[in-house]
This record gives sequence, structure tokens and C-alpha cells, in this order.
Amino acid sequence: MEPGSMENLSIVYRSRDFLVVNKHWDVRIDSKTWRETLTLQKQLRHRFPELADPDTYYGFRFCHQLDFSTSGALCVALNRAAAGSAYKCFKERRVTKAYLALVRGHIQESRMTISYAIGRNSTEGRAHTMCIEGTQGCENPKPSFTELVVLEHGLYAGDPVSKVLLQPLTGRTHQLRVHCSALGHPIVGDLTYGQASGREDQPFRMMLHAFYLRIPTQAECVEARTPDPFVPTLDACWSPHTLVQPLDQLVQVLRTAPDPEPTEGGPGPCSPSVPLPEPGRPPPPPAKPPETEAQRASCLQWLSEWTPEPDN
Repeated sequence: MEPGSMENLSIVYRSRDFLVVNKHWDVRIDSKTWRETLTLQKQLRHRFPELADPDTYYGFRFCHQLDFSTSGALCVALNRAAAGSAYKCFKERRVTKAYLALVRGHIQESRMTISYAIGRNSTEGRAHTMCIEGTQGCENPKPSFTELVVLEHGLYAGDPVSKVLLQPLTGRTHQLRVHCSALGHPIVGDLTYGQASGREDQPFRMMLHAFYLRIPTQAECVEARTPDPFVPTLDACWSPHTLVQPLDQLVQVLRTAPDPEPTEGGPGPCSPSVPLPEPGRPPPPPAKPPETEAQRASCLQWLSEWTPEPDN
């Protein structure tokens, strides 16, 4: 996948109500500063000027977020009703996301559930970063769960690396990056949570990619799979030598797993997946308390513009 430009926006799903784009790495979704010459919203305005909504600040309603350094599937709602239906799926935890990553070291367990609680880091000099419960300066840690499956072992620029599939079961900020780092296997190229001594300056990008996305709205099933960017033909520094689990088998599990039912209105047109099978599941999160007035106001604001879904 080549670096992003105004001309090379890739669309992997399109309907009357939704687009799913394959976002480039090191591209912001939007920005209010004039210095940002390339953002996803500018790419969308350039490619689809007729779809921009003048009633929104950015012109497009982004259903969730990806970090600046993360590439892959990102859903855009093309009208207010579609944004509302997508928001409902996120709120009810019925969205399926799966990511590909290259992480430092050879992970020995083929499958695991990472369950470190994640909070905000109040340590001086670490503003806007997250941390795991029990570390110094970690405020308000919340339960966080990530499924990890090892796909391949190999070398990246001569260093041992594992290629993994990550499925977030919760939606904390920087969750996948923090969980991999806490495990002792930080994501290759992660300047914030990666290895010290400047080692992560060498890769040309952070090796985290939103590979699969499914949003089962009542009207349609928004489902998209993006191309795998972590293959030797696209990055000669990556040299896999041991296959642990075929990726296509895991995708089939994601696509065919039964769905939780919507809270109202009966079954939808497709089903968001349950966690990947094995090993033992963590207990489900406790039931949410009734929505507060502040939360309701936030929802209405999201529908008028867009509200970030906390992401990895």
C-alpha cells in the first residue's frame, strides 16, 4: 500500500448509505488546522464532492475512528439516519472489528485473551497516552479485553516478529497498542508504546491495520475486508518463516459466528461475531446503567456531526 495522496483513496464498500474506505497510515481523519494538507475528509471531498453534507462541520459523518498511524477499514455514514443506525450498533457492542499487526518477538502461545484494565496516564510528559492498571499514574482503569491469534512467525529487518490477528472485545483508546505493549510484544513501529532507544524509528510505519469490519444495521449489513498489507511482496523487510494459523480460516470464523440479537426490532440482516473460539472466554461485561441526560445529549451531538468511537 503506497503512501496516501489526494488521488489514491481506496473504497472497499459502497452503498446508498455507507462508504468503507481503506485509510492510509499516517493520515488524519480530519483536522481544523490549515497545515494538514492531506486528511481523509479532504480525500473524500476530492473524490465525492456530491456526497459531502453541508450541514456537518467536516462534510462526512465518520462512524468510528482510527489512529493517525493505523491504516485500514473506516466506515463513513452518508446521511443522518445511517449515522444513527451505525451509532446504535456501536452502542450495543454489535460491531465486529479485526486487525492485523506485526509485533516484536515470537509469541509462543498460539491464542490468548489479553485482559489488562486500561486507564489514562497522568504521568508528566505522557499526556494523551494510556496505561494498564497498576502502573504509576494510571487513572480510572476500565476492564478491557482483546483476543489475539498468532498467524506467522518471522523476521522484520532481521529481528524476530510475530504476525497476529487482534479482535478488540472492548473499545478503549489505544487498546490494541497498549495491550500488545503490556504483553511484552509491542507493535512494530509504535513510537508511543514501542521499544525504547529509537528502535521504532526505523520501520516506515506503525504495523497495525484494520483488516475486517462489520456493522449490522437494521437496513443493511456493512461488511468489508481490506487487503493484507503485511506481506513480503509489499514490504521486503518482512520475512515470514513459520505459518501458525491461516488467516482465511479465521476470517471464515468471524463471518459465520452467530450474532447477539438487537435490543429491539428483531434480527438484523447480518450478525456481528462472537469472540474467536478458544481459549476460555472472559466474563461478559456487566449490563450498562440507564442512559443519562449527558449521554443522551452526546448522542444527539454525534448524530448532527460525528462522535469518535474510542478505538485502538
